Amino acid sequence: MKRAPLNRPLVCVLILLATSWLATTLSAESFTNPIISGFSPDPSITRVGDDFYLITSTFEYFPGVPIYHSRDLVHWELINYVLRRPSQLPLRNCESSSGIYAPVLRYHDGTFYMITTNFAADGVFYVTATDPRGEWSEPVWLGNVNVDPSLLFDDDGKVYLIHPDGGEQGQIFLREMDLANGTYKAEPPHPGKFLWMGTGGAWPEGPHLYKIEDYYYLMMAEGGTGQGHRETIARSKSPWGPYWPWEENPIMTHRDVPDHPIMATGHADMFQIQDGSWWAVFLGVRQKDQKSHLGRESFLTSVTWTDDGWPVFGKDRRVPMVMAGPDLPRSAPEAPPVRDSFNAPKLGLEWNYVRNPVMERYSLSARPGWLRLQGVAATFNDLASPTALLRRQRHFDVSFSTLLDFEPTRNGDEAGLSLRLNEEFHVELGVAQQDGKRRIFLRQTFGGDESVHHLADLGSGPVELRARADRDSYWLSYKAGENVVQAGRIATDDLSPEASWGKGIRCFTGVMIGVYATGNGATASAPADFDYFDYAPHRL
Repeated sequence: MKRAPLNRPLVCVLILLATSWLATTLSAESFTNPIISGFSPDPSITRVGDDFYLITSTFEYFPGVPIYHSRDLVHWELINYVLRRPSQLPLRNCESSSGIYAPVLRYHDGTFYMITTNFAADGVFYVTATDPRGEWSEPVWLGNVNVDPSLLFDDDGKVYLIHPDGGEQGQIFLREMDLANGTYKAEPPHPGKFLWMGTGGAWPEGPHLYKIEDYYYLMMAEGGTGQGHRETIARSKSPWGPYWPWEENPIMTHRDVPDHPIMATGHADMFQIQDGSWWAVFLGVRQKDQKSHLGRESFLTSVTWTDDGWPVFGKDRRVPMVMAGPDLPRSAPEAPPVRDSFNAPKLGLEWNYVRNPVMERYSLSARPGWLRLQGVAATFNDLASPTALLRRQRHFDVSFSTLLDFEPTRNGDEAGLSLRLNEEFHVELGVAQQDGKRRIFLRQTFGGDESVHHLADLGSGPVELRARADRDSYWLSYKAGENVVQAGRIATDDLSPEASWGKGIRCFTGVMIGVYATGNGATASAPADFDYFDYAPHRL
């Protein structure tokens, strides 16, 4: 059999294509989105030399505004919180999904600036630090200029505040700032000058102003932080405008590809890295049937520029789950341990409280090697601070468990394992005294209505409370002595923000898991001791 003649031009083309592909693959190793999983919305990022710092919204949780660090934009480590003191973050009686909205992080002349809105307090404020891992300043309050403020440090030394008015058909405004004194400048054009109202999408928000070469680029999200989310852009020769939108807006959206694994894309922040290439972080959700119990997460995409100077995200406005990463040396931090044995002098950074905690209710020293919680009147149903320690669920497929030693002394005393979305949507696998008996129960609150999935008498001694999660379900069980008992199943959809919205209850967060204790109205209850908390992901 004769071999077909060799098509030499075709072979040369194929060799060139393969060589180009191999070079790209070797210089830009692929990565998988999201870069920060679990409830991590509204990312803002800044670069200082070879270091990248990223922050996200925290709403009613304390401490506020986590700071993540990376050198490769793919692997991130939680290093601190911007707001660690109640004086910085007053959250008394803060409604769920209120509190801290859309913080922005910027670095200028040796100082880090974080600006945001606290809807549970006095509006917009900023804090500063020279070391992001250290203490941040007390807030400088700027009054109620609504939501999503951002800063631009211009080349001429001027500083501008950019913000929307917060309306469904809102507008974007600009003010010149005197950050040294925490005041606005009244020079013409006067503070609060209207810049742009977007391309017609509802809820224009998350604006950022960038000075890039000869233009000021005003970028923002439109369409609401749901399936219609998108990112749009306009530019001007002056910070004060007029701004001309790109004729081919939006620069990113997945609203017309409902089967895409990433949806609700928007609220982005754009930046340049060491090799001159441009990238952006943004929020999105990994949805199942248009539900996303992990909440909005932080994603990364490349940014390319058109010949006439407009940025485009991803590949033709779409961002894949897996894509070529930045040409930076990969530097993955050590994986966190599965078990927190509560034997350190202080809690790890992954733990959060609901609103401002009463620290006397928490102890790592009362029983060394155990976490002790002292329950009081507040429960997860209240606009108060329940005695609870929670952490983000960052994986769909995960197991988590805790060993509880708790002997309730009065009816209403309870403690256990919790899965919380907000006051109206939460689950407890707990131990309580009921009718003078020590019992174990699985209780679900859905839209404010309680239902008990399991209730059984329980002998004395410690009990291990367990949960196994996949994308569809939470399977909860417990081990008392040598016996393992299945308590029941909870659908993950029942703890999704979309379920909350479906009941008319605002929700911008995701599932938080952890431990709690309460007296259910009593001023004090028996102490609850937790020996450990395990968090074991099975896969991303």
